[in-house]
Amino acid sequence: MTPNIDHLTEAELIDLNRRIVERLKFLAQMRAHARMLDFSVGDRVSFQPDGRPVLFGVLTRYNKKTVTVITEGGEHWTVSPHLLRKVMDVAPDSPARQSALPLGHP
Repeated sequence: MTPNIDHLTEAELIDLNRRIVERLKFLAQMRAHARMLDFSVGDRVSFQPDGRPVLFGVLTRYNKKTVTVITEGGEHWTVSPHLLRKVMDVAPDSPARQSALPLGHP
């Protein structure tokens, strides 16, 4: 059922818009939180930033909607939990690790 908004005043429409935006933000935050529960601080994870190779690191902190990851190179990244993948703790030159890397990555 679609609500009829034709009879609402401008002030009522502005208030409705504000409440809808807040509700959408809340739902997005709940989804991010639920996804965060798939990970624990100290987990080894991977993610792939746009235009870069896959990065590996350790999840170090939960934020409100993201997590902080420290990569093997010492970089601090703020990452949305839906972009993370858990990885096995394997040696850097192992076949399991190499298979997780994109083609052409050393």
